[in-house]
Amino acid sequence: MIIRKKTWPDLFQKVLDGEKNFDMRIADFKCEQGDVLVLEEWDPAKGKYTGRRLEKKVKFVLKSKDHDFWKKEDIEKHGFLVVGFD
Repeated sequence: MIIRKKTWPDLFQKVLDGEKNFDMRIADFKCEQGDVLVLEEWDPAKGKYTGRRLEKKVKFVLKSKDHDFWKKEDIEKHGFLVVGFD
């Protein structure tokens, strides 16, 4: 499946440069290993797409709602931290 998502310029550039190798989103869509994530650069100041886009094959998906090993109060206090690595 092909999944298209807006990406702000600073984060788009980090993916393009190879500095960022993950994406964190609200899980309001289906995404599975093998899908293609199309990141389309969005300029919020102009309110439109820039025309730049990247395609990335999804290697791994973790839905945090599937896990109950964090306490609700800890999540509210600290939030989540996503760690990318290669």
